[in-house]
Amino acid sequence: MRDGAPLVLDSVTHLDGAARGRVALCASHGGVYAAWYAARRGIAAVILHDAGIGRERAGIGGLDWLAARNVPGACVGHRSARIGDGADMLARGVLAAVNAPAVALGLAEGMHAAEALSRLSAAGLPPTTTTEELDEARREIPGAGRDGVRIFVLDSNGLVGPCDAGHVVVTGSHGGLLGNRPETAVKAPVLAALYNDAGFGVEDAGISRLPALQARGIAGGCVSCFSARIGDGMSTWEDGFISALNPLAAARGGRIGQSARDFVAAILENAQA
Repeated sequence: MRDGAPLVLDSVTHLDGAARGRVALCASHGGVYAAWYAARRGIAAVILHDAGIGRERAGIGGLDWLAARNVPGACVGHRSARIGDGADMLARGVLAAVNAPAVALGLAEGMHAAEALSRLSAAGLPPTTTTEELDEARREIPGAGRDGVRIFVLDSNGLVGPCDAGHVVVTGSHGGLLGNRPETAVKAPVLAALYNDAGFGVEDAGISRLPALQARGIAGGCVSCFSARIGDGMSTWEDGFISALNPLAAARGGRIGQSARDFVAAILENAQA
């Protein structure tokens, strides 16, 4: 690959120092957190996934954030390619949303992702320069735990670490595996994990973490993207309603239509089931 060639990644969290000044296609949701993360890595432009668009259009909310900083951005539609799978987005993705700086470069809704990436790469764009910080992306919910199990709310699944083992993580991330690899479901042996269903999408990619969590003995669920803002862990916790869950979560009292809070309470109540 020549120096400066466009990047195709399963997640914005895979961007590193070599991303500065590059154009990237990342199979993360198109929310503000993902856009900010990409901008902090100095990308020149980025294509993300619309994650079902969802509540308050959070699945593409990062496009406006980028446009305000004159950074071209676009999202592929969740019915055209799998979230969490950069190669699939490149092969099958069709643009569903485009911000003004990207429109100025010839991108448009209905364009194939590969063509859009080529146009952005040919534009000779400068790197993004931002030192902005977002509000705290990791919080503990005081008083919500039980019997030593704590509840952590994270804007991104990428923030899960060894310290979360045995606890419950409530995330703003989509519920899709990265590159369809089961080991990417969660990085620690947590008791339970909650995600956003990203509109389910093609081949139910938006909930593909759930079987992988089941295989590891982890209760897993997703909230509807229309109930909670993707990329916002506190919205998952405060607003989310369960739209999908694995058998272990169901055995421990999880139910479709439950609030995220009630889901977590049921998991804690039946942790040994």
